[in-house]
Amino acid sequence: MNLHINRYLYYWPLFLITLLVSMGLAYLYVRAQNQSYEIKATLLIQDEKKSPDQQSALKELNLSNSTKIIENEIEILKSNALISRVVNDLDLAVVYTMEDKLRKEDLYNTTPVKFTLLQANKNFVPEELNITIKDQNTFLLSTSEDSEQEYSFDKTFRNKFGTWKLSPNSNIDQYAGAPIHIQVNNPQQTAVLYQKRIDVSLLNKLSTAVVISIKDQHPQRGVDVINQLILSYNEAAKAQKNEETKSTISFIDQRLAALSEELTEAEKGIEGFKSSRGITDISADSKISLENMQANDKSLNEVNVQISVIEGIEDYINANQNTGRVPATLGIVDPALSSLIEKLTQLQLQHDRLLATTPETNPDFEPIKMQIQSTRSAIRDNVRNIKSSLYSTRNKLQSYNSRFESSIKNIPTQERQYISIKRQQASKENLYTYLLQKKEEVSVSYATTLSDEQIIDKAYAVPTGGLMKLATYAGAFILGLGIPAGLVFARSKVKDSIVNLNEIKGDLKVPIVGQLELSEEKQQLAISQSNSSAMSEQLRALRSRLHHLYKRKISGRITLVTSSISGEGKSFVSSNLAVALALAGRKTLIIEADMRKPKIAATLGIAKGEAGLSDYLMGNATDSNIVIKHHSIPNLHVICSGTPVGNPSELLEDDCLQNLFSNLRETFDDVIIDSPPVHLVSDSFTLSKMSDVTLYIIRQGYTEKAELAFIKDLYEQQQLSNMMFIFNGISKIKYGYGYNYDYSYYNQGAKKKPLNFLFSNFSNRFVPA
Repeated sequence: MNLHINRYLYYWPLFLITLLVSMGLAYLYVRAQNQSYEIKATLLIQDEKKSPDQQSALKELNLSNSTKIIENEIEILKSNALISRVVNDLDLAVVYTMEDKLRKEDLYNTTPVKFTLLQANKNFVPEELNITIKDQNTFLLSTSEDSEQEYSFDKTFRNKFGTWKLSPNSNIDQYAGAPIHIQVNNPQQTAVLYQKRIDVSLLNKLSTAVVISIKDQHPQRGVDVINQLILSYNEAAKAQKNEETKSTISFIDQRLAALSEELTEAEKGIEGFKSSRGITDISADSKISLENMQANDKSLNEVNVQISVIEGIEDYINANQNTGRVPATLGIVDPALSSLIEKLTQLQLQHDRLLATTPETNPDFEPIKMQIQSTRSAIRDNVRNIKSSLYSTRNKLQSYNSRFESSIKNIPTQERQYISIKRQQASKENLYTYLLQKKEEVSVSYATTLSDEQIIDKAYAVPTGGLMKLATYAGAFILGLGIPAGLVFARSKVKDSIVNLNEIKGDLKVPIVGQLELSEEKQQLAISQSNSSAMSEQLRALRSRLHHLYKRKISGRITLVTSSISGEGKSFVSSNLAVALALAGRKTLIIEADMRKPKIAATLGIAKGEAGLSDYLMGNATDSNIVIKHHSIPNLHVICSGTPVGNPSELLEDDCLQNLFSNLRETFDDVIIDSPPVHLVSDSFTLSKMSDVTLYIIRQGYTEKAELAFIKDLYEQQQLSNMMFIFNGISKIKYGYGYNYDYSYYNQGAKKKPLNFLFSNFSNRFVPA
């Protein structure tokens, strides 16, 4: 696990850069987005059966005899007619904006100009006007139709969406020279958009409180929309109640006018009867009979009133086409009928509102008409049943009157006639007084109509962009880490190189004679007489293991250094191992056998043009001519690659090569051969025949795992003599595998660098290698 973590930590500058870039872009994106707000208000819709006492007269007259269905009120609040009124009242179809660096600033309540659409064309097309304010009197205008031109305020203009004018506001001086964008939308389409955006829901299932909410980028506009919606809803409710009350007052006035005439006639009859017969008093029996008949007549009159009301409703329902409201159900206590009439009233109002903006041929009328027909049919059946019941009641009351009349037959004729006249007068007087009292109560209620709805919470705005910002920054953070992590992972999968020693040991049962860390120094020679670095100690340890490999052999040791491909560090190991052996007092020779890409001479500071191995093999030099003693390192000798040739492999097959190495064995204690990569050319196989030990270089993070199969074949087939392996270029910082070295132990003057893990090889940490 630590291995994988360190592989990613090594490239922390790449992670840092991508993280800074992604977070910076996220910041710019958030800045470019306008802040979003959620605006809410809570409205309590009262149950009409639990309304205050000031409406008792209306309830006694059955003007409002059904409770409000909360779901219906929610639909009314979301209705297109109500929201269209809000859009028109607040002029929401016109949007004013101004460019503000990364985003557009909404000028809802700070706009310097006022757009007024005087008359819209039949085919209204939304349009954006781009203006630049010059001064208080003029402005520059450009549209999709025309190029920029200068115009004056308060002048009438006409284009494809209608006739309009632009007026300056009091703050116009603050926006001089500023470009203002005016988006003119279709009011009906704007109402539909707001209808979708406004949400009305119950606060909970046990209450009649509803929450009205909308999301808007300008908090004041959202507050105004909801407050205006509540205001329009309450005004519509009050207007509906006033209409119901006016209808009832009109009905009572008609009944009072008729009763007034009948009462006048009755009073004149009593006056004439008494004056013509000189009657001053009535007997006690006559009084009792009269009272009974009066009580019965009162009930009979009430039934007649109800029959009159129900016949009025029946006539309205049976009419082919109705206008106005359904007659009031005065005196009829029937919840089913009241509910049906209330439903019919709501449907008729809905029909009238739709008719105000839509032709009656529109298919939207079909469901409303069907509901009206079905409701009318239900009312017709209900009225038929109530009418039959009222007729039956009236017949019973009339039969009671017959019995009362027969009981007073014994009363003298004059008294009987008086009682009959007095009964009619008293009955009509009682009914007239009752209706007059109710008229006064209804009139007072009409003058003081109050809304049943109570605003619990006025509209207020709450910012809602916090989660969006958090999600944006979280996404940028994940992306900033994910992209470089993906690059490192993809690179590691594509390259699929050897990282730790276990990967070698898993496929190869081959001895590992040395592990060399990656040198951070620029020079190729990492070892000297005075150098005591970790790398120099590792090379000295390799020198000691080499003595162990050769056991008792003291001189004439030939060691071949090779690798699979170029770049794995064989020349570095060859030159430094040769120097290490020479510093130990051993007479050492290093042969630059890679005649295609020689590096040893340059590493050891040998001048170009010296005769070398190729010259000897071509017969142009002797073995004594090609051996060069190093100018500064004692005991170190060099054979350069020599003159460049085009056929190094063929030259190495010459028999004189064997003679050369036989002479070298006798002359030198150690001979180090720096050979070409074995997987690229065959030179190493020829040179291996002359050597005792082959040091095969595998470099961490460079040698691919695919090479292991090739190396395994070499080892099993013994194509190279006595193969040993060196794990080179180990970087614990980069790959998480290797040793931790305290460099101050090797060099007392050196200071341990605690931040070496973070900053060593800094330039290589930006691109996965």
